[in-house]
Amino acid sequence: MRNKLSIIISAFNEEENINELYIQLSRVLNLLRMKSIEIIFVDDGSKDKTLLKCMELQRKDPRVKIVHFSKNFGHEIAMTAGMDYAEGDAVVFMDADLQHPPAYIKQMVELWKNGNDIILTRRVDNESTSKIYKFISKTFYKILNYFSDVQILENAPDFRLLDRKYVDFLKSFNERDFLFRGVLNLITSTEKTVFIDFIAPKRFAGKTKYTFSKSAKLAANSILQFSVKPLYFALWLAIISACLAGGIGIHAIIEYFFLNNPTPGFATTIAITVFMGSMNLFILAIIGAYIAKIHLETKKRPLYFAEYITSGKKLKGGKTKNYSKR
Repeated sequence: MRNKLSIIISAFNEEENINELYIQLSRVLNLLRMKSIEIIFVDDGSKDKTLLKCMELQRKDPRVKIVHFSKNFGHEIAMTAGMDYAEGDAVVFMDADLQHPPAYIKQMVELWKNGNDIILTRRVDNESTSKIYKFISKTFYKILNYFSDVQILENAPDFRLLDRKYVDFLKSFNERDFLFRGVLNLITSTEKTVFIDFIAPKRFAGKTKYTFSKSAKLAANSILQFSVKPLYFALWLAIISACLAGGIGIHAIIEYFFLNNPTPGFATTIAITVFMGSMNLFILAIIGAYIAKIHLETKKRPLYFAEYITSGKKLKGGKTKNYSKR
């Protein structure tokens, strides 16, 4: 059956956007012919009044449910928590900053009812970003897809609809670092996926939470999660550096024995030592990054701690979700 819909909204310090988002979302949801609709706000440890705003909405609309994190666990984990509590036959994922226009949800649902199990969106433009940021973003995806075994689409944000069977499949993943954009490519070919093009409007209020450091961390995690190419890259660097070091040694021998022009030993030693040391450190850093991933995954720590709030009431004792039992 395709008559129950869940909307998962990730929110971190979005107090100024919550009410306007709800207004726009309600206009769309009231047009849908669905037996059941739930709006799940995932408060990702906000330090402002985001939680209070959500609870105010919940008091007047029983469709509103809240997953409240005890601290900021990150955007990907917030969406994972939303999936854990969603009961719909389909789940729509979106952010609370109003750069994912709620108006497109109606089109998503229509496509889903017509038999499409995955509906993705493609951002053709973003009114909030500069040309420099767009260039950096384009370069990032080229580097990411070069090193990654799984091709991750550019300008395909976490604004999408997934059928229940795919939601259940994603919940079975036993990973701490979870990148939705990459994992979806493990489910189905993007060539067979329906896309909705949209222009991301300017933020209604507030500032973006994706700082440069967070974006850089996301880039590194994306490469480490979906590829071992960096390890082969390190191997080739080691081979190339060994060849260069051997070439320098052969050159020194030729200079000394055949050309009667001895190469100064101090300069040669320093150059080779610095070069080989730098290569070793770089290669060890790559290997260390993968070992760190293994270290974190094998600990099997809970993915998040959250309280699930429905109809203004918290579940007794809150709710702990352990990703190893997902």
